[in-house]
Order: sequence, then C-alpha cells, then structure tokens
Amino acid sequence: MVRIPKKQTWAEMTTQQRVGIIVGGLIQIALLIAAQRDIKQRPADQIRGGKQVWRAVAMINYVGPIGYFLFGRKPASPA
Repeated sequence: MVRIPKKQTWAEMTTQQRVGIIVGGLIQIALLIAAQRDIKQRPADQIRGGKQVWRAVAMINYVGPIGYFLFGRKPASPA
C-alpha cells in the first residue's frame, strides 16, 4: 500500500521550502510576463499560429511560456 504524505501548511514548512516556493513562483511569473510582452510586440507574421492561441498557451505553468519561446516564434531572418 502506498502512503501519501500529509500536505504541509505554510507554517509547517522549513525556510528552505518557503524560499523554493517563492523563487519558483517568481520564475513562473517572469516567464509569463516575458512571453506575453514578446507576443504583444512581435509582428503576427513572425509568430507561428495565432497570437491569441499563444497568449492562451502561455498561461500554462512553465510549459506554456517555454513552449512559446521554443516553438512559437519564427527564426529571425538574417539582415
């Protein structure tokens, strides 16, 4: 039988666990803001698919913004 550990409350967490959660949240927010800002500023012809689709995809934790940066932008054409 698999035992599922009891969830900890914020008060029960160690300082290291709290810092990890805060840092992870800040990274997630930074990725989301960067992706949304890039989608807004980038011309539609430089984005694979529709802007609205990528805006929605970017809302998915971590995976969305990283997916946009890896797959949503067309490669820059040489000047």
